[in-house]
Amino acid sequence: MDRSILEGDPHSVLEGMAIAAYAIGAQFGYIYVRAEYPLAIHRLRIAINQARELGLLGNNIFGTDFSFDVEIKIGAGAFICGEETALINSIEGGRGEPTVKPPYPAQVGLWKKPTNINNVETFANVAPIILNGADWFASIGTEKSKGTKVFALAGKVNNVGLVEVPMGITLREIIYELGGGIRGGKKFKAVQTGGPSGGCIPAEYLDTPIDYDNLTALGSMMGSGGMIVMDEDDCMVNIAKFYLEFSCDESCGRCTACRVGNKRLLEILNKITEGKGEMEDLEMLKELAETVRDSSLCGLGQTSPNPVLSTMKFFYDEYLAHVRDKECPAGVCKELLKYYIIPENV
Repeated sequence: MDRSILEGDPHSVLEGMAIAAYAIGAQFGYIYVRAEYPLAIHRLRIAINQARELGLLGNNIFGTDFSFDVEIKIGAGAFICGEETALINSIEGGRGEPTVKPPYPAQVGLWKKPTNINNVETFANVAPIILNGADWFASIGTEKSKGTKVFALAGKVNNVGLVEVPMGITLREIIYELGGGIRGGKKFKAVQTGGPSGGCIPAEYLDTPIDYDNLTALGSMMGSGGMIVMDEDDCMVNIAKFYLEFSCDESCGRCTACRVGNKRLLEILNKITEGKGEMEDLEMLKELAETVRDSSLCGLGQTSPNPVLSTMKFFYDEYLAHVRDKECPAGVCKELLKYYIIPENV
């Protein structure tokens, strides 16, 4: 979502940042862009140069005593640098890992100075709000979650891509109206929101209005705005394992809860999907996931157990099938597949 904004309208981000800088008295800004987005970086550089030429960035903007400039910082592909203090460390040339809070970046941030950190999507909203008024923006969305949200709709759905929707729209409306329903006429099973650390939401909650509070209550989150649809052919135990593998790979390793805890969770899930799981493993899985969630240093570790906890909550029968019956109901886990010879077909 952020990449599409930077590629399609980088000036909206620069304008939002300049307004924010004027409001808080900042003189310099950084746009942190991952190196995997070369087109976004290229167009952003063009936009920054254009803004400087027009006097919209630089010294004494519009002949005033306000000066503000922007620099691009290219990230090295570390997912953990989405955490604000890890991002600060990366910009400063250090290892991209979070620091203990407090102090928060608004108190002690980049170069030990108070720092305001926001998402690209947030900055792009600033100018329209000023042009149209706060009441206009507040008229969109729900009581506690105002405005619109861009989701990256993907997975087992007919129409994939970016969708901008008002807060409060239901999951069903996004998946079946905008997304065109489940691919191949299959049965909907779950949708994961919020990126790799989001929870999996089952069909019974398809009519839930989407906002920050509702998604959190369901064990998921808004997160980065990812929305991945799963159908009847997906194994939810394997899905939890897939996302936990990502979290293990992307953990910075600073805190024991995330570095070791997620690794142990993954080992248990591997054991279960290989048909070697025992009933006590399910109790250990839940207890350890809750411990990792409650004791990790930053948002990556605190949310990485979401796929495990949400699938255990809503699809516990699949875990039981893997452990007790040594079967994968979706036929995904290879070690649990059974082969038969049908004599009349030989």
